[in-house]
Amino acid sequence: MQNSQHNHYASAVVLLIIAIFSIQLGSSFAKVLFQSHHVLVVAVMRLGFGAIILACFSKLWQVKFHHIVWKNMLIYGASLAAMNALFYLALARLPLGIVVAIEFLGPLSVALYYAKQKTDFIWVGLAVIGIVLLIPFKQTQHSFDWLGALYALGAGAGWAFYILSAKRNTGISNQHTVAIGMMLGACLILPFASLTGTINSIFNIHALGYFLVVAILSGALPFSLDIIVLKRLPPLVFGTMTSLEPAIAAMIGFIFLHETLLFTQWIALCTIISASIGCTYSVQRSKKQQISEIKQL
Repeated sequence: MQNSQHNHYASAVVLLIIAIFSIQLGSSFAKVLFQSHHVLVVAVMRLGFGAIILACFSKLWQVKFHHIVWKNMLIYGASLAAMNALFYLALARLPLGIVVAIEFLGPLSVALYYAKQKTDFIWVGLAVIGIVLLIPFKQTQHSFDWLGALYALGAGAGWAFYILSAKRNTGISNQHTVAIGMMLGACLILPFASLTGTINSIFNIHALGYFLVVAILSGALPFSLDIIVLKRLPPLVFGTMTSLEPAIAAMIGFIFLHETLLFTQWIALCTIISASIGCTYSVQRSKKQQISEIKQL
């Protein structure tokens, strides 16, 4: 029984890491699209295409829509819309690693809220130190855009609601929840994208391939994995484990977008990764102790 729980937990961690790599790689493709398409148009296509892909694979037409808990579904869709649109608005102004670092304050707040042990606060505090080191207040090759930072903070709030809303019961399967949630998110962003006057750019045949890649890597795949992981991992572990995102985002930004970082920012990445590993190990050890105490009783 204990080995089964351990394997259940370990598989969730692996799925989460795959989701993190996928979404950050997709973000690097999205930033390339910003050169020829408005940010909000890319956000709509990311969610819209992702929803269509998932709808086909999950056979969405078989869903009994009267079983859907629409209140929870709308909250989930709205959190996806806010998280995606504000993230891309921030990404258009700041390097990928820095945007994700600021955005991470959202899941970090969730982790802190659920923290119970003293060691939990140590790991969360270490993640905070890493994030502070990652933000270039004075020395950087990039001018620090404070509006971009505000967008990133808004995306972080959306991310926090996303973590909490994904754990709510929607009355249907995980894949169907993600597909409908992404459709709702795309519909919520669409009016704002239409106001840019560039919505017709989605019909550019040369960009469809990029849109498809972004939809899979940054939408359909990671959101499907996330909703599985969120059913298996405690909010504290999920919130702190996602501290890997700024580190992975910075490395992908360096490799694919040629976004260079300062020496202190690379130290920050190591600090953030240490916090993520430490939190995961601490919570897992605590779970084993609890199981051992129950058996002794």
